[in-house]
Amino acid sequence: MTTQPKVTEREARALAEESRESGWHKPSFAKELYLGRLRLDLVHPHPRLAPEAAAKAEEFLRRLREYCATIDGSVIERESQIPDEYVKGLAELGCFGIKIPEEYGGLGLTQVAYNRALMLVGSVHPSLGALLSAHQSIGVPEPLKLAGTPEQKAKFLPRCAQGAITAFLLTEPDVGSDPARLATSAVPTEDSDAYELDGVKLWTTNGVVAELVVVMARVPESEGHRGGVTAFIVEMDSPGITVERRNVFMGLRGIENGVTRFHKVRVPKENVVGGEGKGLKIALATLNTGRLSIPSMCAGAGKWCVKIAREWSAARVQWGKPIGEHAAVANKISFIAATTFAMDSVQELAAHLSDEGRNDIRIEAALAKLWTSEMSCRVADELLQIRGGRGYETAASLAARGERAVGVEQLVRDLRINRIFEGSTEIMQLLIAREAVDAHLAAAGALADADASPRDKAKAAAKASGFYAKWLPRLVTGKGNVPTSFHEFGVLAPHLRYIDRTARKLARSTFYGMARWQAGLERRQGFLGRIVDIGAELFAMSASCVRAEREGTDSARELADVFCRQSRLRIESLFDALWDNADDEARELTVGVLNGRYEWLEDGVFDPSEGTGPWIADWRSGASAEQSVHRRVLL
Repeated sequence: MTTQPKVTEREARALAEESRESGWHKPSFAKELYLGRLRLDLVHPHPRLAPEAAAKAEEFLRRLREYCATIDGSVIERESQIPDEYVKGLAELGCFGIKIPEEYGGLGLTQVAYNRALMLVGSVHPSLGALLSAHQSIGVPEPLKLAGTPEQKAKFLPRCAQGAITAFLLTEPDVGSDPARLATSAVPTEDSDAYELDGVKLWTTNGVVAELVVVMARVPESEGHRGGVTAFIVEMDSPGITVERRNVFMGLRGIENGVTRFHKVRVPKENVVGGEGKGLKIALATLNTGRLSIPSMCAGAGKWCVKIAREWSAARVQWGKPIGEHAAVANKISFIAATTFAMDSVQELAAHLSDEGRNDIRIEAALAKLWTSEMSCRVADELLQIRGGRGYETAASLAARGERAVGVEQLVRDLRINRIFEGSTEIMQLLIAREAVDAHLAAAGALADADASPRDKAKAAAKASGFYAKWLPRLVTGKGNVPTSFHEFGVLAPHLRYIDRTARKLARSTFYGMARWQAGLERRQGFLGRIVDIGAELFAMSASCVRAEREGTDSARELADVFCRQSRLRIESLFDALWDNADDEARELTVGVLNGRYEWLEDGVFDPSEGTGPWIADWRSGASAEQSVHRRVLL
C-alpha cells in the first residue's frame, strides 16, 4: 500500500524548479522573441536535411506509404483495437526504431523523417501514430538515448528497434502535473542489489501491451541512497505487475491505454536510468523532444482537412454556385489552408532545430505542441461546419447509405486529446511562461520571492534597475521600424517587421507585468497565458515566413501572407486583453461556485453518474477495479 506524500505548494514548486534545466548553454530563437529580440539568424536560412539523410528518409517513407495503403483505418475504429498484423507490419518496416541509432538495430533517421512518418501513419488512423509516438518519443528509447549507460543501450535498444513495444509511466490516479505528490515507491532491497516497486499508474499509453516500460517512482532517502523521483526500466512480465484495465476514450479508439499496478515488483539496480533522484530531469528532457510528435500529427490532420474542404466545397452547390464561392465558407477555407501551412512550418522547423542540436529547443518544442494542438482543433471544427450534417455523421453511417466515408466527426474526437497529452494547454502555458520570464526572475531576484524580507527586496531592486537600465532602451526601436528591413523576404517583409516590433512590445508588456505584480506575477495566469500565446503566434509567423522563403514559390508566399494577416488579428486581440479583461471578476465568481453560492443554478437536471452501484463506491474511494484485462502478445 503506497501513501501519497503530503507536500505544500511551496515544496511542490521547489521540486519543479529543481527539476527544470536552469541554464541556457545554447541560443534559443523563442526565448529571444520573449526578450524582445528577433534573432532571425537562428532559423534563417531555413535548415535542410543533408542530401544523404534526405535520400535515406525518402526511401523509408516510400516503403511506409506503400504499406499504409494496405491498412484499413476503419477496422481500427470499428474494433477499437489495432490488429496484430498491422503492428507486425510496422515492426518489419523498422517503424519502432526510426530514431534509434543503426548500431543498435534502428534506422537512425532524423527527427524530421520521424515526424513525417508519424504524419503518414497518423493519417491512416491516429491510434497508429500514438502507438509509435508513445513507444519512441517518450517510451524507453528516448530516455536511454539521453541518459542510459552503454550497457543499458546495448541491452534494451535492439529490442525496442525490433518491435518490443514500450511505454512511459508517470501519471497516477491522484497525480498529473504535480510530481511532488508522486506516490509510487521504489524501496531498495536489504542487499541494495534491487528495488521493490509499489504503486498504481494511470493512463499508461501502450502500457496494456508493452514489453518494457519506463516507470517514475520515489526512492526513500536513506543511508547510501540519495532518494527522490527515479526512472526505472521495468520488464512487464515481472512478477507483481497487473494490468487492471484497458481504458476507453472519446477518441483514439485503438489506443492501448490502461491502469497498471505494481506490487513488490523487483527491479535490478542496473535498470535505474541516470541515477537516483534524476527521474524528473530525465522526464522533462525526454518531453522536450517527445512533444515534437504531436505537432506533426496535428499538421497531418490539417492537410487532410484542406483536402476535404477543397473537394467538398468545389462539388457541393447551393444557391446556384459551389459553397466555396460563398464568402462565409471561403473565409473558413482560407483559415484552414493558411493555418495548416503554418502548423506544417512550425513542426518542420522545430524538428530541424532538434536535429541540428545547436539551439536549445525547450521553448520551441513546447510552443509547437501548444499552438498546433489548439489550432488543429479549430481547423477541424471549421471543416465540420463546412460539411454540415455530413460532418457530424460518422464515416460508417455515411458509407452505409452510399456516401463517401469521410470521418470528420472522428477527426474532431481524435484531435481533442492533443490539448491534454504530454502537458495540457494550461500546464504548457505555465511551463513556457516560466522559461520566458527566466531573465526577469534572475534580474529581479528577491523581488519575485513572496517570502523575501524588505531588506532583500531593496537589494534586489537595485540589482534589477541595472539590468533594466540596459535592456529597456533596446526595446524602443529596431529593424521593424525601418521600411527597407527584411527586403529579401519580398511581400513577406512587412510581416517580419511586424514580428520585430511586436516582440519588443511583448517584452515591454512582460516588464510592465513584472513591475506591477512582482512576486504575484506567477499567480496572474491569465496574463501569463496571453503573453505565451502572443509569443506562440509570433513563432508561427516566423516559421511560416522562413519556410515560404525556402520554398521560393508564389503559392507558399500566399499561404504565409494570409496566415500572418490572420495571426496579427489574434495577436492584437491578445494584447488588448492583457490589461482589459475580466480575470479578477472571474476569479471571484469561481470562488463562489466552489463554495456552493450558485448551486441553485444546477437545479433541473439529473446527473447519471450519481448512483449506488459498486463501481461508484470504488470511484469515490479511489480504488481501482480488480478485474484484469487479457494482455495481447503482439510480436
